[in-house]
Amino acid sequence: MTGSKIEVEVDGAGVVVPQGASLLTAVRAAGVELPALCSDDRLSPAGSCRTCLVRADGTVVAACVTPAASGAHVEAAADDLRQLRRDAVELIASALPPRALTEDNPSELADVCRSLGIGPDTARAAEGRGRDDSHPYVHLDRDLCIACGRCVRMCSEVQGTFALTLTGRGADTVVAPGTGGPWAESDCVACGGCVDTCPTGAITEPGPGRSLTSAHRPAATRTTCGYCGVGCALDVVTSDGEVTAVLPARDGPVNQGHACVKGRFAHGYLTSPERLTRPLLRRDGRLEPVSWEEALGYVAGGLRAAVADGGADSVAAISSARATNEENYLVQKFMRTVIGTNNVDNCSRLCHSPSAAGLTASFGLSGGTDSFDDVERSDCLLVVGANPVEAHPVVGARLLRQVLHGRAKLVVADPRAVGLAVHADVHLRPRPGTNVALFHGLARILVTEGLADADFLRERATGLPELTELLEDFPPDRAAEITGVPASDLVAAARLYGGAERPAIVYGLGVTEHLHGTDGVRALANLAILRGAVGTDRGYGVNPLRGQNNVQGASDMGALPDLLPGYGKVTDARARSRAEAVWGGRIPGRPGLRIPDMFAAARAGDLRALWVIGEDVCATDPDTNRVVEALRACPLVVCNELFLSETARHADVVLPAASWLEKDGTFVNFDRRFQRVRPAVPPPGEARSDFDIVRAVAAAMGTDPGCPTPADALAECARVAPVFAGLSHDRLDREPAVPWPCPDPGHPGEAKLYKERFATPDGRAHLSAAPYLPPGEQPDDDYPLLLVTGRRWAHYNSGSMTRRGGNLALDPVDHLDLHPDDAARYGVQDGVQLTVESRHGQARLVAHVSEQTAPGQVFSSFHFPASGVNRLTSDHSDTVTSCPEYKVTAVRVSGAVHGAGRSGPHG
Repeated sequence: MTGSKIEVEVDGAGVVVPQGASLLTAVRAAGVELPALCSDDRLSPAGSCRTCLVRADGTVVAACVTPAASGAHVEAAADDLRQLRRDAVELIASALPPRALTEDNPSELADVCRSLGIGPDTARAAEGRGRDDSHPYVHLDRDLCIACGRCVRMCSEVQGTFALTLTGRGADTVVAPGTGGPWAESDCVACGGCVDTCPTGAITEPGPGRSLTSAHRPAATRTTCGYCGVGCALDVVTSDGEVTAVLPARDGPVNQGHACVKGRFAHGYLTSPERLTRPLLRRDGRLEPVSWEEALGYVAGGLRAAVADGGADSVAAISSARATNEENYLVQKFMRTVIGTNNVDNCSRLCHSPSAAGLTASFGLSGGTDSFDDVERSDCLLVVGANPVEAHPVVGARLLRQVLHGRAKLVVADPRAVGLAVHADVHLRPRPGTNVALFHGLARILVTEGLADADFLRERATGLPELTELLEDFPPDRAAEITGVPASDLVAAARLYGGAERPAIVYGLGVTEHLHGTDGVRALANLAILRGAVGTDRGYGVNPLRGQNNVQGASDMGALPDLLPGYGKVTDARARSRAEAVWGGRIPGRPGLRIPDMFAAARAGDLRALWVIGEDVCATDPDTNRVVEALRACPLVVCNELFLSETARHADVVLPAASWLEKDGTFVNFDRRFQRVRPAVPPPGEARSDFDIVRAVAAAMGTDPGCPTPADALAECARVAPVFAGLSHDRLDREPAVPWPCPDPGHPGEAKLYKERFATPDGRAHLSAAPYLPPGEQPDDDYPLLLVTGRRWAHYNSGSMTRRGGNLALDPVDHLDLHPDDAARYGVQDGVQLTVESRHGQARLVAHVSEQTAPGQVFSSFHFPASGVNRLTSDHSDTVTSCPEYKVTAVRVSGAVHGAGRSGPHG
């Protein structure tokens, strides 16, 4: 035995396997293939099919459930064992209809039978158990089910949804939804895990993907998912230039062979007839198709005219968290070197800009402190203002697995009883807008009960006296009064977090999208600092869950008005000179406009040209009516888009863009890992990548921004920003994921930050003594309910991609969740359509009565722009970063109409 390895003898040959491995692993390591129809490396062993029989030290055992022991002697190739395995497979096959083993069913079972010489004539069962084709993405053929249980274990052990079960007895046992009805009406969240693991073809993906089973994964393009910020590695299978299936990569660094409904199935938008395929130019009030030459000429002329009339600062660009790093890098470089302004921002302004500001102030860098692999090893998870089960399903599933297996205690702080909160040891339900008071209340308990790390605070932190003085105002009873969380729950939560050996904090937009979001991030970071759980082996820090695929990367690349690539400040002469040396031109030394300021400048007549790249600001930004006013007032609005979005409808020029499945580059996921993005199919018609569009606009203006290819752009960024100096496309083609900071090509990247010192000027973590201040809005007699907005599992942001496919059948409308007490008070019945009004606008939503929300609070997503949810939200924003206060809006409900109809494809 060497370290954690053991040696086993298989058919006379020695093999080395990890300690705890099964005999099946050992036998396969020896090059002997065994059938194992109930086995999947991602699942716990079952030993139910008896097809992997071997002899271990003289005893016949099922290899999948028998642990390998050091020095064991294993026989696998003996004739009697071959016959036993063949008999077991033959018995299973005999209970199926003949089509289970024909060439057109390329299943794992069919492959095994062919290898053993078992033909279709062995399968003698009659048809008759029927099909369930009710679900848009998962179809069940009961006649092909062998009750191996792999799908049930996948759903429970990997996904954590527990939507499937085995029903019936004996030969009639078959998989079925646990709810007993059609699959489409079950709790299934369409992760696709059951499809991927099924060994017989009983559970399949409809359409071209039907032929892809657990045994057949054809040549595919490896890329990174373009939906949420988890960064799942995906294998994209294509045929004749079209995507036939998207499969989770078994060796994916983050997803480890798992996916969610969006990454796995929501690619129908690629071939939607509504895809933009030609440039559009507004003439006489209408958008009409034109050539690229004419569109580019118009854009270039308009930009030149804007600069001539109003100066460089009369032009602004909104880059995209959906675009690649290289595209964001090129956009900000274009604005700074071609236009001559720092007026560039990205949609992290609307979600995680308080994370960047708060984490930088507390620790020195804007990213999460630890890798998710480390977070998963925590023995106490504090999940705050996030619902990863729906918004980040792969992360949610991995966290839930830790909790269900008893490896971690769970504290959830969320006003709603959803997702992980249902499984929490302690669920804190603060009133929206009271986060800072909640975190101070927890911090007070850590300090007063001796749960803070005195050595860490003395040696590696600063600001303790000021914070301790502030915390005098937040004893449990006072914190409970402000937040509505019982004092006993505050104490229980603080003791779980403070008493853990390796605690970790994971948070989401419920922390950042507030009037005092940056204060919330800093107050949350206080908990990790007090505990000594950041930069040490005593915990796994503070980690934001990024909402979009490249929120982290867009900011990393400098698509911000005050920061250059790698977070050098534009006001810092040294940072500017480093970029100027690479770019060969001057950079303005004054910060540019943030997104809200851009709209205000347009309404005031000071902004003359706005380029919106991949963002539907009319659907996703707050106080939508005022956004529309800004676009109408701006003389030139250019929009890069996949579809004719609400923003595109207000543009003067619309440029057809490529999607994430059609472009080349990299993304940075929520735990700072760079991963490759590769084109699986060409963009439709004349559509181009945002990278090529920016270069084409520059060329039309008679300039060359450099960076002929995305690889060149990342290489140049590595010269501008020392934290990215070790990154390149070549390296990421060899290594699947590399975290930043990565200062040189031989450096592995820093998955865990601050092990020696913090990146603050004094090298210490900075505690924050920010006072609790109330949110921007309060309910009153006219607007008695508090609205919180967020995401749901089936859709993504404004729904432009997910509403153009089967996801629409899974979640067809935006709902307003409200508590039964409020429903009774306002005469609202479940399923009726109602009007929701705020002080800023109104929306039409369908009521969903549920105890998931607390009395006095309501919740809605923003996936259907036509419902108008963001007409309700206010223009209140974080005082530090201008991040909108999406989580606290006072509203009222009225006009309930029975029999609300289903939404069409545009919501």
